[in-house]
Amino acid sequence: MEIGQIVGTHGVRGELRVNPWCDSPAFVTQFDTLYFDAEGQRSVRVLSCRPHGNVALLTLEGVDDISSAAALRGRKLFMRRSDAKIGEGSYFVAELIGCEAVDADDEHRVYGTLADVSRTGANDVWHIKDSSGREHLIPAVPAIVAQVDVERGTVKIRPITGMFDDMEDGGSDAD
Repeated sequence: MEIGQIVGTHGVRGELRVNPWCDSPAFVTQFDTLYFDAEGQRSVRVLSCRPHGNVALLTLEGVDDISSAAALRGRKLFMRRSDAKIGEGSYFVAELIGCEAVDADDEHRVYGTLADVSRTGANDVWHIKDSSGREHLIPAVPAIVAQVDVERGTVKIRPITGMFDDMEDGGSDAD
């Protein structure tokens, strides 16, 4: 899974500035090994990592001067999901994308596929695309999201009245 992108150098001793694609730069500090490829074939040992504002500052094995660090600018870094320590009931956005959204009380009622997640501050908002391509926005809150099963690729929801009404009336835009 992608964890972030190298956006520059910090100092002259090979330290890298990484824009993390996760909740916070502190999340990156838990890894001893990262990868230059999604398959996990090109590993690199993390010698040090610390949050610095909205970036993580990394020192990687074999990168010990500014020119070798600068050569990595723009490269993506990856992690192994099994190496990540996240709380129970927490998921990566990448794991949620593609999950089928079904009714929590009637699994035969399919609302669509989770296509995107927006971070709003108060709570995440899930973008559910139905079979006609129409997008429905639902707040990812316990009152609506009953169960997430990323292993099975499903999310069970209890939408509020009216949230998916346009699916039943043929998808009209009437107000």
